[in-house]
Amino acid sequence: MTDPTLKTDSPRGRWLRVLERLATPVLEAAAKGCLHEALRPDHHPDADPNRLASSHLEAVGRLLLGIAPWLAGSGGDADEKALRERLSAQARTALCKGFNPGHADWFSLDRGQQPIVDAAFVASALIHGRSALWDPLEPEDRTRIAQGLESLRDRKPHFNNWLLFSGVTEAALATLGRSWDRMRVDYSLRQHEQWYLGDGVYGDGPQFHADWYNSYVIHPLLHTILRTAGHDDDAWAAALPLVEQRLTRYAGIQERSIAPDGSFPPVGRSLTYRAGAFHALAYAALHGLLPDAVSPASVRAALTAVMVRTLAAAGNWRHDGFLTIGLNGKQPSLGERYITTGSLYLCSVALLPLGLSPEHEFWQGPDEPWTSVRLFDQVSDEAADHAMTT
Repeated sequence: MTDPTLKTDSPRGRWLRVLERLATPVLEAAAKGCLHEALRPDHHPDADPNRLASSHLEAVGRLLLGIAPWLAGSGGDADEKALRERLSAQARTALCKGFNPGHADWFSLDRGQQPIVDAAFVASALIHGRSALWDPLEPEDRTRIAQGLESLRDRKPHFNNWLLFSGVTEAALATLGRSWDRMRVDYSLRQHEQWYLGDGVYGDGPQFHADWYNSYVIHPLLHTILRTAGHDDDAWAAALPLVEQRLTRYAGIQERSIAPDGSFPPVGRSLTYRAGAFHALAYAALHGLLPDAVSPASVRAALTAVMVRTLAAAGNWRHDGFLTIGLNGKQPSLGERYITTGSLYLCSVALLPLGLSPEHEFWQGPDEPWTSVRLFDQVSDEAADHAMTT
């Protein structure tokens, strides 16, 4: 993961090199208005043409989901600040072009169901990165973005984690001062409470699925909705502490799922999201919701190991700088029918803790061993793990 700009070998500097490598091809092309053409998405032979039409929306939305808190930050050395300024400007331009129906890079919001998902990731990025991605925009650009998000109300989300995409989009519209649909928010929250199974785990719809969707989507979006719109309803506000307890427990499970070499169980669908499997853990670190027994420095080390394991090998990158379909290298058979090159950028959510200032304890001090390193490599004698009771 080489980088021509950032010279530091600090942990934060290494993460910033990953960020720059992920973001530069996407945002440079998007800022020039040619991402739809430049992406040339790889995909399953039977992919729905509507999916391919919105692959560039996927790339932008998922990338911004992971880097928005950092874009909205202000800390770092001169190199970091320069990188933030450059990428923030490119991201704003990307959004303005992508939500302009008259532009060649328009996000094709009228094509199929997939824009429900990736416009929601944009909406969540606007919540977490408002000062960088929304506030500097001209009024006409804000209006186009809001109208684009509102246009998705003419489609019904699937009866699973997709309810949260509708919910977080409406929560974003609320915080951005637009009209919003409280019922879509309420339905997404109530239904997921019905799907809660215990010990920090939700069903993805009526049934349990052995996959990473509690992390990819459910925990982070549930919390984002409640912390954004929870003040508008007493029942929502009352739900937030319990949702945070469950997120903390699930983050603890995730930390224990990372092997000493940075690998993790390759179970379930969407494995080509790579380090995105640890969205919930990274999100919990960003919001100060890690378990008491899990140190920020150990999470930093564990997430670094996951990123190295899934992104460092040359096979993870196309010759033009975009990602390949795979978990660790080019593995196209892992890509389901709904996977395109744009989908892969959900891996950026592992970078969420970059939204913490360089002075935060997450970035201070040497790496610490995470649980599996202590138990398997150091043979440390530790207290047993126990399920939560709520």
